[in-house]
Amino acid sequence: MAVDTGRRLWELDALRGLMLVLMTVTHLPTRLASPLGQPLGFVSAAEGFVLLSAFMAGMVYTARERREGGSAMSEAFLKRALKIYACQIALLVFLMTVIAVLGWITGQEAIDNLIGFYLDRPLAALLSGLLLIYSPPLLDILPIYIVFMLASPVLLLHGLHRGWGGILTVSVLLWFAAQFDLGLFVYETASAIAPIPVPFQQTGAFEIWGWQFLWVLGLWMGSAQADARPDTPPTVFPRWMVHTAIGIALIGFVWRHVIGQTPFPGQPQLAPLLDKWHLGPLRVFNFFALLVLAMHFAPFLRRHLPRLPVLETLGRASLPVFCAHLVLALLALALVGDAQAPGRRWWIDALILGLSFPILYGVAWISGELDRRVAERRAQRRRHRPAAAAAAVSAPRS
Repeated sequence: MAVDTGRRLWELDALRGLMLVLMTVTHLPTRLASPLGQPLGFVSAAEGFVLLSAFMAGMVYTARERREGGSAMSEAFLKRALKIYACQIALLVFLMTVIAVLGWITGQEAIDNLIGFYLDRPLAALLSGLLLIYSPPLLDILPIYIVFMLASPVLLLHGLHRGWGGILTVSVLLWFAAQFDLGLFVYETASAIAPIPVPFQQTGAFEIWGWQFLWVLGLWMGSAQADARPDTPPTVFPRWMVHTAIGIALIGFVWRHVIGQTPFPGQPQLAPLLDKWHLGPLRVFNFFALLVLAMHFAPFLRRHLPRLPVLETLGRASLPVFCAHLVLALLALALVGDAQAPGRRWWIDALILGLSFPILYGVAWISGELDRRVAERRAQRRRHRPAAAAAAVSAPRS
Protein backbone atom coordinates (compact mmCIF):
# COMPACT_ATOMS: atom_id res chain seq x y z
CA MET A 1 0.00 0.00 0.00
CA ALA A 2 1.44 3.38 -0.96
CA VAL A 3 2.02 6.04 1.62
CA ASP A 4 -0.40 8.92 1.73
CA THR A 5 1.72 11.75 0.39
CA GLY A 6 -0.99 14.24 1.19
CA ARG A 7 0.14 14.05 4.81
CA ARG A 8 3.34 15.99 5.33
CA LEU A 9 6.01 14.24 7.34
CA TRP A 10 6.79 17.13 9.67
CA GLU A 11 9.95 15.54 11.00
CA LEU A 12 11.48 15.41 7.51
CA ASP A 13 10.52 19.03 6.89
CA ALA A 14 12.13 19.98 10.20
CA LEU A 15 15.31 18.10 9.31
CA ARG A 16 15.52 19.79 5.94
CA GLY A 17 14.95 23.11 7.66
CA LEU A 18 17.82 22.33 10.04
CA MET A 19 20.08 21.46 7.09
CA LEU A 20 19.20 24.81 5.48
CA VAL A 21 20.07 26.66 8.69
CA LEU A 22 23.44 24.90 8.90
CA MET A 23 24.20 25.59 5.23
CA THR A 24 23.29 29.24 5.68
CA VAL A 25 25.60 29.61 8.67
CA THR A 26 28.37 27.90 6.70
CA HIS A 27 27.97 30.01 3.54
CA LEU A 28 27.46 33.42 5.12
CA PRO A 29 30.84 35.17 5.49
CA THR A 30 30.97 35.41 9.29
CA ARG A 31 33.33 34.15 11.99
CA LEU A 32 30.78 31.46 12.86
CA ALA A 33 31.12 29.74 9.49
CA SER A 34 34.17 27.68 10.42
CA PRO A 35 33.39 26.66 14.03
CA LEU A 36 29.76 25.78 13.20
CA GLY A 37 30.59 24.03 9.95
CA GLN A 38 30.29 20.24 10.15
CA PRO A 39 29.13 20.38 13.80
CA LEU A 40 28.51 16.64 14.23
CA GLY A 41 31.75 15.34 12.74
CA PHE A 42 33.23 15.21 9.26
CA VAL A 43 29.78 15.42 7.70
CA SER A 44 28.29 18.62 6.33
CA ALA A 45 24.69 19.70 5.96
CA ALA A 46 24.97 19.05 2.22
CA GLU A 47 25.08 15.26 2.68
CA GLY A 48 21.97 15.29 4.84
CA PHE A 49 20.14 17.65 2.53
CA VAL A 50 20.88 15.55 -0.58
CA LEU A 51 19.77 12.32 1.10
CA LEU A 52 16.60 13.90 2.51
CA SER A 53 15.72 15.48 -0.83
CA ALA A 54 16.21 12.16 -2.61
CA PHE A 55 14.16 10.37 0.05
CA MET A 56 11.28 12.80 -0.37
CA ALA A 57 11.52 12.52 -4.17
CA GLY A 58 11.50 8.72 -4.02
CA MET A 59 8.52 8.68 -1.67
CA VAL A 60 6.40 11.29 -3.46
CA TYR A 61 7.09 10.24 -7.04
CA THR A 62 6.74 6.52 -6.31
CA ALA A 63 3.27 7.22 -4.94
CA ARG A 64 2.55 9.22 -8.09
CA GLU A 65 3.67 6.35 -10.31
CA ARG A 66 1.42 3.96 -8.40
CA ARG A 67 -1.57 6.31 -8.84
CA GLU A 68 -1.10 7.73 -12.32
CA GLY A 69 1.58 5.67 -14.08
CA GLY A 70 5.15 6.13 -15.20
CA SER A 71 4.44 8.84 -17.77
CA ALA A 72 2.84 11.14 -15.19
CA MET A 73 5.72 10.52 -12.80
CA SER A 74 8.34 11.29 -15.48
CA GLU A 75 6.49 14.46 -16.45
CA ALA A 76 6.45 15.60 -12.82
CA PHE A 77 10.20 15.01 -12.52
CA LEU A 78 10.81 17.00 -15.71
CA LYS A 79 8.73 19.93 -14.46
CA ARG A 80 10.66 19.95 -11.21
CA ALA A 81 13.98 19.83 -13.07
CA LEU A 82 12.91 22.77 -15.24
CA LYS A 83 11.94 24.74 -12.14
CA ILE A 84 15.35 24.10 -10.57
CA TYR A 85 17.02 25.03 -13.87
CA ALA A 86 15.13 28.35 -13.90
CA CYS A 87 16.38 29.02 -10.35
CA GLN A 88 19.95 28.23 -11.38
CA ILE A 89 19.83 30.56 -14.38
CA ALA A 90 18.31 33.34 -12.25
CA LEU A 91 21.12 32.95 -9.70
CA LEU A 92 23.73 32.90 -12.45
CA VAL A 93 22.39 36.12 -14.00
CA PHE A 94 22.23 37.71 -10.54
CA LEU A 95 25.87 36.77 -9.96
CA MET A 96 27.01 38.09 -13.33
CA THR A 97 25.17 41.40 -13.01
CA VAL A 98 24.33 42.63 -9.52
CA ILE A 99 27.13 40.86 -7.67
CA ALA A 100 29.72 41.61 -10.34
CA VAL A 101 28.86 45.33 -10.25
CA LEU A 102 28.79 45.45 -6.44
CA GLY A 103 32.12 43.64 -6.28
CA TRP A 104 33.62 46.13 -8.73
CA ILE A 105 32.31 49.10 -6.73
CA THR A 106 33.46 47.77 -3.35
CA GLY A 107 36.66 46.21 -4.69
CA GLN A 108 36.07 42.97 -2.82
CA GLU A 109 38.77 40.42 -3.58
CA ALA A 110 36.38 37.62 -2.57
CA ILE A 111 34.13 38.43 -5.54
CA ASP A 112 37.08 38.60 -7.94
CA ASN A 113 38.10 35.13 -6.81
CA LEU A 114 34.52 33.87 -7.06
CA ILE A 115 33.87 34.98 -10.64
CA GLY A 116 37.41 35.21 -12.01
CA PHE A 117 36.61 33.08 -15.05
CA TYR A 118 33.54 35.18 -15.85
CA LEU A 119 35.56 38.39 -15.60
CA ASP A 120 38.18 36.98 -17.98
CA ARG A 121 35.77 35.38 -20.47
CA PRO A 122 32.24 36.70 -19.89
CA LEU A 123 30.60 35.32 -23.05
CA ALA A 124 32.06 31.83 -22.62
CA ALA A 125 31.05 31.87 -18.95
CA LEU A 126 27.48 32.92 -19.76
CA LEU A 127 26.92 30.37 -22.53
CA SER A 128 28.56 27.51 -20.63
CA GLY A 129 26.63 28.53 -17.52
CA LEU A 130 23.37 28.19 -19.44
CA LEU A 131 24.51 24.68 -20.38
CA LEU A 132 25.34 23.94 -16.71
CA ILE A 133 29.03 23.46 -17.54
CA TYR A 134 30.34 26.56 -15.80
CA SER A 135 29.43 26.29 -12.11
CA PRO A 136 31.12 28.93 -9.93
CA PRO A 137 31.45 28.38 -6.19
CA LEU A 138 28.14 28.47 -4.27
CA LEU A 139 26.29 27.95 -7.56
CA ASP A 140 27.59 24.43 -8.13
CA ILE A 141 24.93 22.56 -6.14
CA LEU A 142 21.76 23.05 -8.18
CA PRO A 143 23.30 21.75 -11.44
CA ILE A 144 23.88 18.31 -9.91
CA TYR A 145 20.31 18.39 -8.59
CA ILE A 146 19.05 18.99 -12.11
CA VAL A 147 21.02 16.00 -13.41
CA PHE A 148 19.73 13.85 -10.56
CA MET A 149 16.12 14.86 -11.21
CA LEU A 150 16.44 14.07 -14.92
CA ALA A 151 17.94 10.65 -14.18
CA SER A 152 15.48 9.79 -11.41
CA PRO A 153 12.49 8.64 -13.55
CA VAL A 154 14.66 6.01 -15.25
CA LEU A 155 16.11 4.88 -11.92
CA LEU A 156 12.73 4.77 -10.18
CA LEU A 157 10.94 2.91 -12.95
CA HIS A 158 13.72 0.35 -13.13
CA GLY A 159 13.84 -0.02 -9.36
CA LEU A 160 10.08 -0.31 -8.96
CA HIS A 161 9.60 -2.93 -11.64
CA ARG A 162 12.94 -4.77 -11.83
CA GLY A 163 14.47 -4.28 -8.41
CA TRP A 164 17.12 -2.00 -6.93
CA GLY A 165 20.02 -4.45 -6.64
CA GLY A 166 21.64 -3.61 -9.97
CA ILE A 167 21.15 0.14 -9.55
CA LEU A 168 22.72 0.18 -6.10
CA THR A 169 25.65 -1.95 -7.28
CA VAL A 170 26.40 0.37 -10.21
CA SER A 171 26.02 3.38 -7.91
CA VAL A 172 28.60 2.02 -5.45
CA LEU A 173 31.00 1.25 -8.32
CA LEU A 174 30.65 4.79 -9.67
CA TRP A 175 31.27 6.20 -6.19
CA PHE A 176 34.41 4.07 -5.93
CA ALA A 177 35.63 5.27 -9.33
CA ALA A 178 34.95 8.86 -8.25
CA GLN A 179 37.61 8.47 -5.55
CA PHE A 180 40.11 8.17 -8.42
CA ASP A 181 38.86 11.28 -10.24
CA LEU A 182 36.31 9.76 -12.58
CA GLY A 183 34.93 13.26 -13.17
CA LEU A 184 38.29 14.52 -14.41
CA PHE A 185 38.61 11.50 -16.71
CA VAL A 186 35.17 12.14 -18.21
CA TYR A 187 36.01 15.85 -18.64
CA GLU A 188 39.30 15.11 -20.42
CA THR A 189 37.67 12.49 -22.63
CA ALA A 190 34.87 14.88 -23.61
CA SER A 191 37.39 17.67 -24.22
CA ALA A 192 39.35 15.44 -26.59
CA ILE A 193 36.18 14.97 -28.65
CA ALA A 194 34.85 18.54 -28.43
CA PRO A 195 37.03 21.14 -26.67
CA ILE A 196 35.37 22.57 -23.56
CA PRO A 197 36.10 26.30 -23.05
CA VAL A 198 35.70 26.00 -19.27
CA PRO A 199 38.60 24.79 -17.08
CA PHE A 200 37.79 21.68 -15.08
CA GLN A 201 38.14 23.63 -11.80
CA GLN A 202 35.29 25.90 -12.93
CA THR A 203 32.82 23.06 -13.57
CA GLY A 204 31.91 22.75 -9.90
CA ALA A 205 33.55 21.42 -6.76
CA PHE A 206 31.14 18.51 -6.24
CA GLU A 207 32.22 15.23 -7.85
CA ILE A 208 28.84 14.23 -9.25
CA TRP A 209 29.91 10.59 -9.72
CA GLY A 210 30.51 10.33 -5.99
CA TRP A 211 27.50 12.29 -4.80
CA GLN A 212 25.11 10.31 -6.98
CA PHE A 213 25.51 7.51 -4.43
CA LEU A 214 23.68 9.50 -1.75
CA TRP A 215 20.93 10.42 -4.21
CA VAL A 216 20.40 6.83 -5.36
CA LEU A 217 20.42 5.64 -1.75
CA GLY A 218 17.81 8.22 -0.74
CA LEU A 219 15.69 7.49 -3.81
CA TRP A 220 15.65 3.78 -2.94
CA MET A 221 14.80 4.44 0.73
CA GLY A 222 12.00 6.84 -0.19
CA SER A 223 10.56 4.42 -2.71
CA ALA A 224 10.55 1.65 -0.10
CA GLN A 225 8.78 3.98 2.33
CA ALA A 226 6.12 4.79 -0.25
CA ASP A 227 5.37 1.11 -0.80
CA ALA A 228 5.44 0.20 2.91
CA ARG A 229 2.21 -0.71 4.65
CA PRO A 230 0.94 1.79 7.27
CA ASP A 231 1.42 -0.80 10.02
CA THR A 232 5.02 -1.59 9.02
CA PRO A 233 7.23 -1.36 12.14
CA PRO A 234 10.25 0.98 12.09
CA THR A 235 13.62 -0.37 11.06
CA VAL A 236 15.38 -2.18 13.91
CA PHE A 237 19.18 -2.33 13.79
CA PRO A 238 21.20 -4.99 15.63
CA ARG A 239 22.63 -3.83 18.94
CA TRP A 240 26.21 -4.25 17.71
CA MET A 241 25.48 -1.97 14.76
CA VAL A 242 24.01 0.75 16.97
CA HIS A 243 26.98 0.54 19.36
CA THR A 244 29.42 0.69 16.43
CA ALA A 245 27.60 3.71 15.03
CA ILE A 246 27.80 5.45 18.40
CA GLY A 247 31.55 4.80 18.52
CA ILE A 248 32.16 6.10 15.00
CA ALA A 249 29.98 9.17 15.60
CA LEU A 250 31.81 9.99 18.84
CA ILE A 251 35.22 9.61 17.19
CA GLY A 252 34.15 11.86 14.31
CA PHE A 253 32.69 14.46 16.67
CA VAL A 254 35.76 14.64 18.92
CA TRP A 255 38.16 14.50 15.96
CA ARG A 256 36.37 17.36 14.19
CA HIS A 257 36.28 19.67 17.22
CA VAL A 258 39.73 18.87 18.63
CA ILE A 259 41.74 18.72 15.40
CA GLY A 260 39.59 21.18 13.42
CA GLN A 261 38.23 21.34 9.89
CA THR A 262 41.48 19.95 8.46
CA PRO A 263 41.44 16.31 9.60
CA PHE A 264 45.07 15.44 8.77
CA PRO A 265 47.27 18.51 9.44
CA GLY A 266 50.59 18.18 7.69
CA GLN A 267 49.52 14.99 5.87
CA PRO A 268 47.67 16.11 2.73
CA GLN A 269 48.03 12.65 1.18
CA LEU A 270 45.42 11.39 3.68
CA ALA A 271 42.94 14.21 3.01
CA PRO A 272 41.02 12.27 0.28
CA LEU A 273 39.81 9.83 2.92
CA LEU A 274 37.58 12.55 4.38
CA ASP A 275 37.24 14.74 1.31
CA LYS A 276 33.84 16.41 1.02
CA TRP A 277 33.82 16.99 -2.73
CA HIS A 278 34.57 13.37 -3.65
CA LEU A 279 32.58 12.03 -0.70
CA GLY A 280 35.59 10.19 0.70
CA PRO A 281 35.26 6.73 2.31
CA LEU A 282 35.79 7.81 5.93
CA ARG A 283 33.26 10.59 5.41
CA VAL A 284 30.76 8.00 4.17
CA PHE A 285 31.40 5.90 7.30
CA ASN A 286 30.82 8.95 9.49
CA PHE A 287 27.63 9.78 7.61
CA PHE A 288 26.29 6.23 7.79
CA ALA A 289 26.93 6.15 11.54
CA LEU A 290 24.84 9.30 11.99
CA LEU A 291 22.16 7.90 9.66
CA VAL A 292 21.88 4.68 11.67
CA LEU A 293 21.58 6.65 14.91
CA ALA A 294 18.99 9.01 13.43
CA MET A 295 16.85 6.10 12.23
CA HIS A 296 17.32 4.11 15.46
CA PHE A 297 16.37 6.95 17.78
CA ALA A 298 13.78 8.54 15.47
CA PRO A 299 10.70 7.10 17.27
CA PHE A 300 11.99 8.29 20.66
CA LEU A 301 12.92 11.74 19.36
CA ARG A 302 9.60 12.12 17.55
CA ARG A 303 7.73 11.48 20.80
CA HIS A 304 9.83 13.62 23.12
CA LEU A 305 11.36 16.49 21.16
CA PRO A 306 9.19 19.61 20.75
CA ARG A 307 8.14 20.52 17.25
CA LEU A 308 9.78 23.63 15.82
CA PRO A 309 7.40 25.24 13.32
CA VAL A 310 10.15 27.58 12.12
CA LEU A 311 12.26 24.69 10.88
CA GLU A 312 9.23 22.98 9.36
CA THR A 313 8.31 26.15 7.47
CA LEU A 314 11.87 26.45 6.12
CA GLY A 315 11.95 22.78 5.15
CA ARG A 316 8.64 22.88 3.29
CA ALA A 317 9.98 25.71 1.11
CA SER A 318 13.43 24.19 0.66
CA LEU A 319 14.08 25.35 -2.93
CA PRO A 320 13.14 29.04 -2.50
CA VAL A 321 14.93 29.18 0.85
CA PHE A 322 18.02 27.54 -0.62
CA CYS A 323 18.11 30.08 -3.46
CA ALA A 324 17.49 32.96 -1.07
CA HIS A 325 20.34 31.90 1.20
CA LEU A 326 22.70 31.94 -1.79
CA VAL A 327 21.54 35.44 -2.71
CA LEU A 328 22.20 36.61 0.83
CA ALA A 329 25.62 34.97 0.94
CA LEU A 330 26.63 36.57 -2.36
CA LEU A 331 25.38 40.00 -1.27
CA ALA A 332 27.28 39.74 2.01
CA LEU A 333 30.48 38.78 0.18
CA ALA A 334 30.10 41.68 -2.24
CA LEU A 335 29.31 44.26 0.44
CA VAL A 336 31.52 43.33 3.39
CA GLY A 337 33.92 40.73 2.02
CA ASP A 338 35.28 37.54 3.49
CA ALA A 339 35.01 36.86 7.21
CA GLN A 340 38.80 36.76 7.49
CA ALA A 341 39.18 40.31 6.18
CA PRO A 342 41.36 42.39 8.54
CA GLY A 343 39.49 44.78 10.75
CA ARG A 344 36.15 42.98 10.50
CA ARG A 345 34.04 43.90 13.54
CA TRP A 346 31.76 41.49 15.39
CA TRP A 347 28.72 43.69 14.94
CA ILE A 348 28.95 43.17 11.17
CA ASP A 349 28.71 39.41 11.64
CA ALA A 350 25.79 39.87 14.03
CA LEU A 351 24.05 42.14 11.51
CA ILE A 352 24.52 39.63 8.66
CA LEU A 353 23.05 36.80 10.72
CA GLY A 354 20.35 38.96 12.30
CA LEU A 355 19.06 40.06 8.90
CA SER A 356 19.50 36.82 6.99
CA PHE A 357 17.38 34.42 9.02
CA PRO A 358 14.27 36.62 9.25
CA ILE A 359 14.52 37.14 5.49
CA LEU A 360 14.77 33.39 4.90
CA TYR A 361 11.75 32.77 7.10
CA GLY A 362 9.83 35.46 5.22
CA VAL A 363 10.69 33.80 1.91
CA ALA A 364 9.54 30.44 3.28
CA TRP A 365 6.28 31.88 4.62
CA ILE A 366 5.46 33.66 1.35
CA SER A 367 6.28 30.52 -0.62
CA GLY A 368 4.01 28.48 1.64
CA GLU A 369 1.15 30.94 1.20
CA LEU A 370 1.52 30.89 -2.58
CA ASP A 371 1.57 27.09 -2.60
CA ARG A 372 -1.52 26.99 -0.38
CA ARG A 373 -3.47 29.30 -2.68
CA VAL A 374 -2.46 27.33 -5.77
CA ALA A 375 -3.58 24.10 -4.06
CA GLU A 376 -6.91 25.69 -3.12
CA ARG A 377 -7.54 26.81 -6.70
CA ARG A 378 -6.73 23.33 -8.01
CA ALA A 379 -9.07 21.77 -5.45
CA GLN A 380 -11.85 24.14 -6.50
CA ARG A 381 -11.37 23.23 -10.16
CA ARG A 382 -11.54 19.52 -9.31
CA ARG A 383 -14.77 20.05 -7.38
CA HIS A 384 -16.32 22.04 -10.21
CA ARG A 385 -15.53 19.50 -12.92
CA PRO A 386 -18.05 16.83 -11.80
CA ALA A 387 -20.76 19.44 -11.35
CA ALA A 388 -20.10 20.91 -14.80
CA ALA A 389 -20.05 17.46 -16.39
CA ALA A 390 -23.34 16.53 -14.71
CA ALA A 391 -24.94 19.78 -15.85
CA ALA A 392 -23.81 19.14 -19.42
CA VAL A 393 -25.28 15.64 -19.41
CA SER A 394 -28.64 16.75 -17.96
CA ALA A 395 -29.01 19.84 -20.20
CA PRO A 396 -31.90 19.45 -22.72
CA ARG A 397 -30.86 19.10 -26.34
CA SER A 398 -32.32 21.44 -28.89
